[in-house]
Amino acid sequence: MSHATTTDLYEATMALSYLREDMTAEATFSLFVRDLPRGRGFLVSAGLEPVLDFLAGFEVTEDDARDFATALGRGPGDVRPLVGLRFEGEVRAVPEGRVVLAGEPLIEVTAPLPQAQIVETWLLSQISHQTAVASKAARCVLAAGDHPVVDFSLRRSHGPEAGMQAARVGAMVGFAGTSNVAAALRWGTRASGTMAHSYIEAFGDEETAFLAFARGTPGPVTLLVDTYDTPNGVMTAAQVLNTLRRGAGSAVRLDSGDLDGLARRSREILDRTGLGGVTVIASGGLDEYRIDHLVRSGAPIDVYAVGTKVGTSSDAPYLDSAYKLVEYDGAPVMKLSAAKVTAPGRKQILRADGVDDVMALADEEVREGREPVLRTVMSAGRRTTEPDTLAAAHRRFRADLDALPGSARRIHDPRPPVPAVSAPLAALTSDLRGRLERDADRRRAEWAGRQAAAPPGGSAHTRSRRRR
Repeated sequence: MSHATTTDLYEATMALSYLREDMTAEATFSLFVRDLPRGRGFLVSAGLEPVLDFLAGFEVTEDDARDFATALGRGPGDVRPLVGLRFEGEVRAVPEGRVVLAGEPLIEVTAPLPQAQIVETWLLSQISHQTAVASKAARCVLAAGDHPVVDFSLRRSHGPEAGMQAARVGAMVGFAGTSNVAAALRWGTRASGTMAHSYIEAFGDEETAFLAFARGTPGPVTLLVDTYDTPNGVMTAAQVLNTLRRGAGSAVRLDSGDLDGLARRSREILDRTGLGGVTVIASGGLDEYRIDHLVRSGAPIDVYAVGTKVGTSSDAPYLDSAYKLVEYDGAPVMKLSAAKVTAPGRKQILRADGVDDVMALADEEVREGREPVLRTVMSAGRRTTEPDTLAAAHRRFRADLDALPGSARRIHDPRPPVPAVSAPLAALTSDLRGRLERDADRRRAEWAGRQAAAPPGGSAHTRSRRRR
């Protein structure tokens, strides 16, 4: 299926209507998150690279037009204006890996109105999911401190594509590896994995299974020790590792139960049997909260493997994200719906040390001590920069994470910074809101006047309908 038709139907109908009405002046849409989910002190921008790839190759083909016509129940000629529609606009965006706050634009798209509109669904789905998972993963890195974190989420993600995205953004925020082979090969990260309980069960006993696994795995091995009785499993693993002289670099993995107590017992057994160099890996329903508890309790766990709760961002599985028109044909526009008011005009985030942000208009002067966060990454439908790397995104993430105030970095009850609003943006918002509200009041008054002037029994239009 073409990416052009991977969209909500109303994107195509709106774009088609704009083309028929010759509404093709430049429009700017801003993609932002209205409010941070509970339990988040910050978000991490993610998903920009696949979005730029999508926009650079976007085109509505003849086949796409036929598919749109079928979905609309219309003839091919009715959707003909969509054929050949490409993205030829500009993109200004927060680079991946950077910390963002509520209300701040992650992306601003400026293009002829039909082009900017029809790509909305794809951009929202990519940015929202990857930013949500990256932000969850970042909190796991915070909780783990100096301990490596590994991605085990593929089997529990919402489909293979979501699993690929989770592995990618995990690497962006500093995960040490992933169980996802395709992701490791695609992005040059470390593939990491052990064995399943079914492997142990298939052999009937742990010693036979561990010996077979070691024979088929050169170098260090990781042995899953909690299929039956964990302390016995650790002692069996220790016996096999010592017999084969394979202790150096090897590990035991705990996947259930009281991970704190079991890790302490495992460490004791390993040290007592001369396997001080064998590490302890923990997995099984871990997220930043459980990792934080285990680290604070001093559990002797060396590596944390996270899966379901992180790959699905289980406590905040979606973001209240929006893609809103903020300027059309050179004029700022805004939405006034209750609880969904948008700020007008093209914008910029001006950041000072400590993630001290000011939301400003895009053309405002950048004062000393502040840097513009949004960068131009696409112009005339083409990239203006080389494709980004995960290493570069990770460096940006670490710099912003280190700059965040401690209250935003807390695992429990974080307090996100709130960006200030520049005087010019505040004035524009106030002036436009006032004008829109006055226009609405005038229209209501005109409507009330027409109703009052109508003869008894209703308006002439209503009486005409009744006679028919």
